[in-house]
Amino acid sequence: MPTERVVLDSDLRYIDPRGNLVRTRTEFSLAQTLSFIGQSYQYDAEIELLGGKSTRIDFKVGSNRYIEVIDSDNDAAKFKKVREERPDLDIIAVGHSKYASKISEMESMFFYDGPDQMQTGSIFIEDPSLAFDYAHILPLVEKCSVLHGHTSTVMVEIIGSMKDNLVIDFGDAKRIIKEALGAIDHKFFINRKYLLKDDDLHYHVGFEGPKGYFNLQLPKSTTYLLSGEATVENLSSEIIRLLAPRMPANVQALGVYIYEGVNKGAHIIAGVKKEG
Repeated sequence: MPTERVVLDSDLRYIDPRGNLVRTRTEFSLAQTLSFIGQSYQYDAEIELLGGKSTRIDFKVGSNRYIEVIDSDNDAAKFKKVREERPDLDIIAVGHSKYASKISEMESMFFYDGPDQMQTGSIFIEDPSLAFDYAHILPLVEKCSVLHGHTSTVMVEIIGSMKDNLVIDFGDAKRIIKEALGAIDHKFFINRKYLLKDDDLHYHVGFEGPKGYFNLQLPKSTTYLLSGEATVENLSSEIIRLLAPRMPANVQALGVYIYEGVNKGAHIIAGVKKEG
């Protein structure tokens, strides 16, 4: 199954209906709503504060109304400062209920998770059968700059909205994880930047490391090229990219723990979005 259609939150870009690059999903949703109801707006509008200073408010609506999206404590502090220094402005805050206590203005709008609303939950799966064998070289790390291998076990956390008190069936989740691990099991991992050339059957890789110059001819069928070094952290991200397109639409984020040996490893958690 193709993975190029799946991106992590750090890769996401939100373009609003007016062509602005907005910062968050909440801002994107608000921009879509304003456009849908035919309301003109300016994104990232600048306003003056006391002492000749200025700040930016997320949306200027119409001629003199403002909306600030509260996605962080810094946003809440900025909103309070604006209300104190510019009481003449018609401005409201929009955000999640966890910031409501920081905003005293009752006309602002916050979204609360009630018992009848969609809930977010998570499950985790850790099983000895969720493991893969691999070889790699880390030219930038002296101890690991020679060809060597590992057997790594994996724990996966799946986060998403719940339907009938269920994120995903454990059996389905385990099957999906095993399918993803099958794509990387018994493979040699290497950073794509070391690729010198390739032919129909082989990759030709070369690099200078602490142990000397390596020039390897690698079968394509047993080699897995990565966009970065073959660290356990990068492998965690790669497994997320393999898992994401196989997950149902309600899954919002994935966490992958990879154990490299005993009592050490890496954990990556990332929000995911299926494009298209």
